[in-house]
Amino acid sequence: QVQLVESGGGLVQAGGSLRLSCAASGRTFSNNAMGWFRQAPGKEREFVATITRDGGATYYADSVKGRFTISRDNAKNTVYLQMNSPKPEDTALYYCAAGTYSVRASDYGYWGQGTQVTVSS
Repeated sequence: QVQLVESGGGLVQAGGSLRLSCAASGRTFSNNAMGWFRQAPGKEREFVATITRDGGATYYADSVKGRFTISRDNAKNTVYLQMNSPKPEDTALYYCAAGTYSVRASDYGYWGQGTQVTVSS
């Protein structure tokens, strides 16, 4: 069982930076790949980034590649999403998830409650 709590969301200006954190409880954090997803009002949840259990590999949606960076600290049971040069279209509720290294939401069995990110132009 893994419980996830996101933090770090808020209002940021376009071109600024923001770091999201996701703290996990339980001893199985390092056994799970971690992912970030987002959902904007009126839109479906979409994949943002994922990282393998040991942090050795990452994968990003084309829309955030080169601007966002996913990382993890297994000693702290935490995964991060560094958001650089955010755009207004990045505005969404951001979720972290634990599961299999994948772009599909259905491959993740554990989800946080989400943290809101609003990017102003």
